[in-house]
Amino acid sequence: MINDQSLRLCDAQPMSFLSQYPQLKILQSLARKRSLRIYLVGGFLRDHYLARSVTDFDFAVNKGAILLAKAFADAIAGAFVVLDQEHGCGRVVKKVQGTVWIFDFADFRAASLKKDIASRDFTINTLYADLLKIKDGDNIADFIVDEQGAKKDLKNKIIRMVSPKAFKDDPLRLMRAYSLKSNFGFKIEKTTAKCIKEEFKGLRAVSMERVREEFFKILSAPRSFETVQEMDRIGLLAMFMPQITIMYDVHQGGYHHLDVWNHSLEVLRQFEKVMEEFKSDPQVLGYLQETMGSNHRRFSLIKLAALLHDIGKPETKKVEPTRTSFHGHEHVGKNITRLIGRHLKLSVRERHMVEDLVLYHLRPGYLSNFKVPSEKSVFRFFRDAKDEVVSILALSLADQRATRGPLTTEEDQEHHQKICVGLIKRYFQMKTKVPAVKLLSGDDLIKKLKLKPSPLFAKILQSVQEAQALGKISTKQEALALAAKCIK
Repeated sequence: MINDQSLRLCDAQPMSFLSQYPQLKILQSLARKRSLRIYLVGGFLRDHYLARSVTDFDFAVNKGAILLAKAFADAIAGAFVVLDQEHGCGRVVKKVQGTVWIFDFADFRAASLKKDIASRDFTINTLYADLLKIKDGDNIADFIVDEQGAKKDLKNKIIRMVSPKAFKDDPLRLMRAYSLKSNFGFKIEKTTAKCIKEEFKGLRAVSMERVREEFFKILSAPRSFETVQEMDRIGLLAMFMPQITIMYDVHQGGYHHLDVWNHSLEVLRQFEKVMEEFKSDPQVLGYLQETMGSNHRRFSLIKLAALLHDIGKPETKKVEPTRTSFHGHEHVGKNITRLIGRHLKLSVRERHMVEDLVLYHLRPGYLSNFKVPSEKSVFRFFRDAKDEVVSILALSLADQRATRGPLTTEEDQEHHQKICVGLIKRYFQMKTKVPAVKLLSGDDLIKKLKLKPSPLFAKILQSVQEAQALGKISTKQEALALAAKCIK
């Protein structure tokens, strides 16, 4: 068994390949014992060629990939899962000091390795190296084989399909072209782009879980706006998230210069700028990078919320003599977002987070309507938003910047930014404080005030908590007195 310490990337002086990744020596030994041929393929070699940090490995095996993966998992004390029994795909995951290492194994997809490589998606993913030929001290670059022009396309930053059959063989590759574009900043080659436009309806045959994961790869990129916009332009975005089409061509009032959907896209663009501005703030950056569920980070879910935050506007739009209103669109939007979250098969925690962002996205704007928001209104916002306070404030900053109609003033935008940034700082200051001791509990209401459990409990305890936070009460006796008033 290898030491966990050896699983970390070497960021000091250059080392030979097997010295950097000693876990692969164990894999070589296991393959030789089973008389297997095993090749390092695709994404790892692509990223290695681009000098990107690599923690994902892909292996093509002539047979028995699942059994090999299971034996490898046992040898390194990793977690093993079968990805596809029919096609012989298995995964080993090893988490060390916060870094997740992924080793994917798959049987050849064709009769030989060359045919397997020729059946892959894009040229940049066709590099391969015979793992069993690599020895201690060797440089991996000396063993990389390029039969499809991968290095040329990597150098020119081009995403090119290996063959016209690529998208028919697996329609998910339609999405993968865009996730590669978003994460690498590459361009999709013209013939490939044309083929995507012709074949994108094939995405309907792909499971939503697979589509969702490619979509989140796009949202996890630092600059995903252009990619999402391009996907929308050809109809690919609406193919798996059809609910967004209700926002098309819905015009807004004088505060807006864009219709509802184009405004939502602009909010995504502005949020990415907000993230860039906070990149030197370790508290905000750490918060946005937190994993929420299914290995999706908080900032990528905020990007999804940016696209959906106004989805309730079409249903609530009213054109009045002096203005256009969308009263209650946040509540309608939350309900639609719940359906979208289920459709995308988000985890419960992720879905609730996006729903809350849609529901509360107007609250920072209400606070900035005042020169100095009241302590009560700030407390209630923090209470309702809970852990998503900063998410909502960051989304609101982007939303305000994306609103540049004739009625919008620079002074209002500057004030809104000041309020939001101030509340973000306040949130992290509060997180470092020792929580105040609760003055009253449900047991107190039963024992001291002889109440029976009911929905009234929550209202009483909420009122006591608010009064305590605002400094109006500080003792148990005062809390009981306030509770008695609430009952009356």
